[in-house]
Amino acid sequence: MALIITDECINCDCCEPECPNEAISQGPEYYIIDPNRCTECVGHFDEPQCAQICPVECIPINFELNESREQLMEKFLRLQAEKTPSAA
Repeated sequence: MALIITDECINCDCCEPECPNEAISQGPEYYIIDPNRCTECVGHFDEPQCAQICPVECIPINFELNESREQLMEKFLRLQAEKTPSAA
């Protein structure tokens, strides 16, 4: 499952720099999380860093996106492979 930022977000800018997958960006009204990039910090940390630092606790799990820890790890590995240029 990816995380989601609710409309309770106060645009404090704390979460965006904490995301190791660059999944968080400024939306039209408040920050948003790209579910294609969010791994809930699996592969990086034991707990989602954005949710840990959020002062208003507006970053819950998005239950509409049902991903297992294994699927999150696969996403993490894919994102890491995209960062690493292939040696030709």
